[in-house]
Amino acid sequence: MTGSSPTPFARAVRFLTTDKGGGILLLIATVIALVWANSGFSGGYSGLRDAEIGPEWADLHLSVGEWASDGLLAIFFFVTGLELKQEFLTGALRRVQDALVPMLAACGGVAVPAILYTVVNAAANGGDTSGWAVPAATDIAFAVSVLAVVGSHLPQRLRVFLLTLAVVDDLIGILIIAFFFADDLNLGFLALALVPLVLFAVATQRGFDQWLLLTPLAVLTWALVHHSGIHATISAVVLGFMVPVKSRAGKATSHRFSAALGPWSSLLVLPVFAFVAAGVTVGGWSGLTDSWADPVAYGVIIALVVGKPLGITVTTWLTSKLPGMALASSLRWPDIIGMGMVAGIGFTVSLLVSELTFGAGTVLDDHAKVGVLTASLLSAILGGAYLAVRNRKYARAAAANA
Repeated sequence: MTGSSPTPFARAVRFLTTDKGGGILLLIATVIALVWANSGFSGGYSGLRDAEIGPEWADLHLSVGEWASDGLLAIFFFVTGLELKQEFLTGALRRVQDALVPMLAACGGVAVPAILYTVVNAAANGGDTSGWAVPAATDIAFAVSVLAVVGSHLPQRLRVFLLTLAVVDDLIGILIIAFFFADDLNLGFLALALVPLVLFAVATQRGFDQWLLLTPLAVLTWALVHHSGIHATISAVVLGFMVPVKSRAGKATSHRFSAALGPWSSLLVLPVFAFVAAGVTVGGWSGLTDSWADPVAYGVIIALVVGKPLGITVTTWLTSKLPGMALASSLRWPDIIGMGMVAGIGFTVSLLVSELTFGAGTVLDDHAKVGVLTASLLSAILGGAYLAVRNRKYARAAAANA
């Protein structure tokens, strides 16, 4: 007797948690935010985003936008921490000699855009070099989604390369947030945060995986780090690293947590954050062109569209020439160039860093976000079209060898 087939709802949920589906949800949330923020009902959008909720007694009376970036996004960073640890212990990053090429490529993909942005803004009238970190990050969800859409016949190692690069890229972005965006550091709250953090670590190491026990510890750690002046999403990454890949009780804890929270991150956290972060009031075509004329915006565009593929490709080439280093045999240099173009899609972390740098809702923040959205669209179109051509070449070769 065969089991019943999945319902249409179950199939839809399953699709939306894939690389393609997650990218589609992010795109829909972004479009809705942009349309609403630039419509005659824009006051409703800003009113919703700026509405304050939360307990005042705990000094957590925050706007919806702050809850999305500081609170809800912590779930995404927790899952990121889980995946980073898995990659370091059992995945593509467990053997340094195998992962060193994409890891160093990620460093080049962070450094070159930051340098390009800084040079552009230092040379321009009215430039602001403080936004150097905005174009540093690659959006994993969007980049992998583009690769999934156009890359049915591309080498599997290209996706592994992109994932490894994006994971390290995210780690660098997290470290940038931790070191450069701490505000009035309060060591007392930071020291207090160690108590629930250690209890959380001990509980997971001993195989306790009950949410009723772990959730209060995680929330308390987050709240204390939030009050310490360090961006609270950092606590989520550290909590993720505390979860063992396999506990003493023999449970693959980090994988189970990823499986449980990953769909929530894809279906809820990232779309909601995209919705509250991407609603930039452009002001029509003239407002859009004014934004593009700002060195902050066109600096971000140049950094992501040009700097990302340049930094990744050149660093990969230089690393592959080192003794004992080589590009995977199934990859070709045109593949790396195309992947570097797709890596120019900066979204989640870039939008967050923009808010941390310039202040949410400020003119410079809006202009930087216009730059991020424009660069991401250009990178998706150019990189997707380029890799689609490469994909057809691989498809023809596969058909000829069939």
